[in-house]
Amino acid sequence: MLVLSRKEGEEIVIPSLDVTIRLVEIRGENVRIGIEAPTHLAVHRKEVWERIERSHAGSVV
Repeated sequence: MLVLSRKEGEEIVIPSLDVTIRLVEIRGENVRIGIEAPTHLAVHRKEVWERIERSHAGSVV
């Protein structure tokens, strides 16, 4: 895993996927990030993705 330090307003770029991740705001223990990505790339919080995966696994026969 690559771990990077960023300050508020700074960005991380993944050029091969045309993705930009910006550290929008730091407020106490909360961090807000913005993600710019092509519409064909799905972007989810992990807990949402896990729920999607569980629902797909339950529908497989």
